[in-house]
Amino acid sequence: MNVRRIGIILACLLCLAAFNATAAHTQARLILSADTPKPGGTVWAGVELRMEPGWHTYWKNPGAAGMATKIEWQLPPGISAGPIEWPLPEKLPPAEVTTYGYDNEVVLLAPLKLADDLKPGLLKLKANVSWLECKDVCIPAGTNVQSTLNIGNETRPSADAALLRLWQTKIPQTNAPFSFRAWLEQPTAPDLRPLVIEGDQTPVLTKPPGRVDFFPDAANNFEVRAATDRVPIPAGFCLRKLVKKFSGNWPKEISGVMVMDDNGRRKGYAVHLLVADKMPVAATIPAAAPGSMTGSRPDLPLMLLYAFIGGLILNVMPCVLPVIALKILGFVSEARSEPRRVRNLGLLYALGVLVSFLALAGIVIGVKAAGHRAGWGMQFGSPIFIVCLTTLVTLVALNLFGVFQVTLGGRALNSAGELASRHGAPGAFFNGVLATALATPCTAPVLATAVGFALLQGNPAVVILIFLAVGVGLAAPYVALICNPVLLKFLPKPGAWMERFKIAMGFPMLATAVWLFNLAYDDYGKNVLWLGVFLVVVALAAWIFGEFVQRGRRHQSAAALAALIVLLGGYLFALERELDWRAPVVQTASSVSLKDSTDGINWQPWSPEAVAQARAAGHPVLVDFTADWCLTCQVNKKLALEAPSVAAKLKALDAVALVADYTHFPERITAELNLYHRAGVPLVLIYPRDAGTPPLVLPTVLTPGIVLTALARAAGPGPSASANPL
Repeated sequence: MNVRRIGIILACLLCLAAFNATAAHTQARLILSADTPKPGGTVWAGVELRMEPGWHTYWKNPGAAGMATKIEWQLPPGISAGPIEWPLPEKLPPAEVTTYGYDNEVVLLAPLKLADDLKPGLLKLKANVSWLECKDVCIPAGTNVQSTLNIGNETRPSADAALLRLWQTKIPQTNAPFSFRAWLEQPTAPDLRPLVIEGDQTPVLTKPPGRVDFFPDAANNFEVRAATDRVPIPAGFCLRKLVKKFSGNWPKEISGVMVMDDNGRRKGYAVHLLVADKMPVAATIPAAAPGSMTGSRPDLPLMLLYAFIGGLILNVMPCVLPVIALKILGFVSEARSEPRRVRNLGLLYALGVLVSFLALAGIVIGVKAAGHRAGWGMQFGSPIFIVCLTTLVTLVALNLFGVFQVTLGGRALNSAGELASRHGAPGAFFNGVLATALATPCTAPVLATAVGFALLQGNPAVVILIFLAVGVGLAAPYVALICNPVLLKFLPKPGAWMERFKIAMGFPMLATAVWLFNLAYDDYGKNVLWLGVFLVVVALAAWIFGEFVQRGRRHQSAAALAALIVLLGGYLFALERELDWRAPVVQTASSVSLKDSTDGINWQPWSPEAVAQARAAGHPVLVDFTADWCLTCQVNKKLALEAPSVAAKLKALDAVALVADYTHFPERITAELNLYHRAGVPLVLIYPRDAGTPPLVLPTVLTPGIVLTALARAAGPGPSASANPL
């Protein structure tokens, strides 16, 4: 029992001095299912509590405050009482705390077992009943109730038998139409940890449930808090609640009642949950099709189609455009070549893409096998990868500018740039690799669904198939064009313009290098200046190599040695000594995520408890799952989330805006994305005011109108909102 609950109970007890014992606002009586039972049978007894309007009593677990009603039986020999059967309670939400209890009326039931040797005649049954009744104040109250049984040769029901049968139907059942999984996420505080409960629909129940909640039983060393966040999934349901630990270890088992809405009728199912310490592999319900979070489960062919379409869309995403520009140059260069050579180059480009996606699939499978969570673009969470890719893209840009030339005998310094712009077999293959590397920070609209489906699967073959389908989509336009001689005839003829076009394409590649350099700032802070110094040294070494080795006539060996010394010296001094690039600076969540918004939106760091607290206070909540390396996220933020009209709407609704920064792949955000069957960002959720209503899942690409429509719906009463309304 926590300090807050003790304080409330003490305050309630102090109120007793202001009331006398006859001022109870609840009337109690003992009722029986039979007036005349036979020996050896069972009689149902019920303690009926009738509360005055506005008053309530409490369930076996009162919640954050209150006290459970107690029944102390005083029974004659030969009659024994079973445990109390508690009808399904209501969640009672006052301003400060949430409790579980009953208003107006309740009948607490208990089975009375009659011995076989009971003698005929009258028996008096008594019970001492005590409760806490609350309205504006809380008053402890109690009374003695009694009734009589006439033991006879045949059973005769009582006048209250029908009332008892009615309340028996309100007792939680044990045959829930779901199989359950429960696990704890990473702690958000030393004594606070999110609990996820997933219900997998069985064939008995073909219709998805309405509202679902979990009312926990009371425990001594931990408390399951009342606030519930429902996560929309295709079938069944998924809930998140917070567990506060008072002492000992985190719970391995939790029991309670699962409360469901069935066509407007509340039903309760008593459950006993085994709690895993992390998300089990079995918790992998496939993602729903875009635009719908309910209905039948998607099958693998549909997900493969989404993956292919997502790969196609990646070709027009800003991440990949610099590489596509290089391929346009390749189209023109090879357009007049032998058709077989043209086809082979197209297939080599596709092979480079597919091999790269196979490598990504292998990394994902390995990460999952090691017990970690995998995400789309997760390599961008590695500072070492960012530094290497920034250097590589800089070399490609320098090669396009003509700082050093493409030759068949290039050395280690110019191999990366040479491969990226060569129009032969190595260039075609490496362009596929580079396109894949630059494509992963982008998330196309339907790609999120397909990759989310893949990353949540326990079957490695499914992961491989989905990733290959994305690769096929990314390579398909180039392969289709390069393999069709009719289309190649429409391309312009090679000429001097190609050299100017090649130089022009160096600028978007250089812009990509600047973008990658900006990502490195989050890992190295102000020390990222030394990465810039190293890139200048790389450019100097590339110039020496191109000017004095490739185009020079004398002392080529000395020039090559000088270029190597400059490059090695720059690496040792700038990267190893000053930057210490393999030991990046650890950035706090606030320093990375909460960047000043020019429109005055008060962005706060995301956490499950922050969402729960804001909803408990009656605020709509907007959550932006984003990353610095996600260009789609940044476009959504600038054009939609931080649009003046959206900022004004957030302020008018008194909405809370939260940022979930995924730049460095924190485990808890990966778990949250997995609950929505997403493999990566962007993901934008809008939670309605009603804490029992699931969040609205916005599309991947946003406009101010989409966000404003969702905010308007979230500000409404709540039940009309759907999981994916747009």
